[in-house]
Amino acid sequence: MSINSVVISGNLTRDAEVRRTASGLAIVSFGMAVNDRVKNKQTGEWENYANFVDVTWFGAYAEKCAGSMTKGTRACVFGKLHYSTWERDGQKRSKLEVVAQEVELPPRAQGQQAQYQAPQAQYQEQMPPMYEDDLPF
Repeated sequence: MSINSVVISGNLTRDAEVRRTASGLAIVSFGMAVNDRVKNKQTGEWENYANFVDVTWFGAYAEKCAGSMTKGTRACVFGKLHYSTWERDGQKRSKLEVVAQEVELPPRAQGQQAQYQAPQAQYQEQMPPMYEDDLPF
């Protein structure tokens, strides 16, 4: 049995970018900085160490919130890991990223939290197979 589930919380490192597949499906890409606490062996002090994570989110819900996802915005992403490989200029490349299924953004006015989530049945319809030919990566 294997489980592929990821939860990360951090700040966006760049504004969300919206692209589309040939069939018109929205693809939102953004990066996140997620901190780890590491004890410095020399000083004994705890320090933050940033991990940089690429996130991809598919569908109408992703496109709806992309405009409010700017560099520095805090976000919490629930999703799964996806590993892809490709060749560019004769060199093999690879990437491990998070494919988001739900994203929570900071509270809005009057204490409401912006949460964008596709209902599971709808999400499955919107999510293309990861090997679909018209994905741009």
